[in-house]
Amino acid sequence: MNEIDIGEILHHMGERDLPSNAVSPPIFQTSIFSFASFDDFKKAMDDEQKSFIYSRGNNPTVNLVELKIAALEGGERAKLVSSGSAAISHCIMGFVKAGDHIVAVRDCYSWAHHLMSDYLPRFGVETSYVDGRDSAEFEAAIRPNTKLIYLESPTTLTFKLQDIGAVAAIAKAHGIKTVIDNTWCTPLYQNPIALGIDLVLHSVSKYLGGHSDVVAGVIIGSDRDISHIFAAEFQQFGTVPDPFMAWLVLRGMRTLHVRLAAHDAAGREVAAFLEGHQAVESVLHPFLGSYPQAELAARQMRGGASLFSFRLKTRDVKKVKAFVDNLTLFKLAVSWGGYESLVFPNAVSPFAGGIIPEDRVSLIRVHIGLEDRKLLIADLDRALMAMDCA
Repeated sequence: MNEIDIGEILHHMGERDLPSNAVSPPIFQTSIFSFASFDDFKKAMDDEQKSFIYSRGNNPTVNLVELKIAALEGGERAKLVSSGSAAISHCIMGFVKAGDHIVAVRDCYSWAHHLMSDYLPRFGVETSYVDGRDSAEFEAAIRPNTKLIYLESPTTLTFKLQDIGAVAAIAKAHGIKTVIDNTWCTPLYQNPIALGIDLVLHSVSKYLGGHSDVVAGVIIGSDRDISHIFAAEFQQFGTVPDPFMAWLVLRGMRTLHVRLAAHDAAGREVAAFLEGHQAVESVLHPFLGSYPQAELAARQMRGGASLFSFRLKTRDVKKVKAFVDNLTLFKLAVSWGGYESLVFPNAVSPFAGGIIPEDRVSLIRVHIGLEDRKLLIADLDRALMAMDCA
């Protein structure tokens, strides 16, 4: 997608005839819509998917966000929902039933893993997990009752990639639905639908919103698949995105192409610094030349985000604490994609029996924000030196 296409979508699509010649799209903060006649009312009720009746289904502010994101991803239609977790749940639950089987990438987002490992088994749906870096693993895991393959490329925390086109081809040969979480790349840097994937989802709370002030998710796919999710899952569970939240997403998306380019450049610079630091064992960033899957990253992604992980040269939790607690410019928090720099030490996560696996003790995830990169690097350097003194 070129810069002209992106600018048209982000700044003009759906906004040429705004009410009262408004420059910023209005917020349609209404729960219901009225009709001039019985016939108009009946026509809308007969096509609830495409009509404004009740904001639990459609709303003009919400639909404008959907229009833009669908265009960015190259999908026929999008559905905005109340969170990234809701988007995951709708994509998966909408296409499986009792007795079905899912193949999923192992290191996926924790709530996706929870849904497939803990929730769906209550209803007779099983999931097999694969590492995902070798596409043959997906083929080997398929059963006669496999209905869905779930991808996340790169994966949460470990940043492993899947060959999206290869997995999509395997799935199509077996008549299996494919879903991918594309939050890290955003639609600007990776378009899985063009590679053969059926449904793409994003946590809009991240780069699409971009300001750490909204919680939302979105699903993109064919009109048929989105219509099915709308009727079978979205309307039933009421994961409604409110109009003001949608308006905040629109505001954030105005600068998506500018912000993401800055994030990408900053992430690569900081990752390169960490890779050369004596206190760092390894850096997990797909666009580092040393990364084992760097060739695949360059082939299926046009760019990257500023979220990545690295491992410290220690397995001592006290030293990990010392590093984190000595950072002054990085906020200690979950999530990512906003303007601010964040740090998430994997050791704070709850683990079975309270025992942190050895490969997770020193795993640190950072999000590089839009602050001065030199200051961020200096902050990391000070904290790494303080760790050695702990």
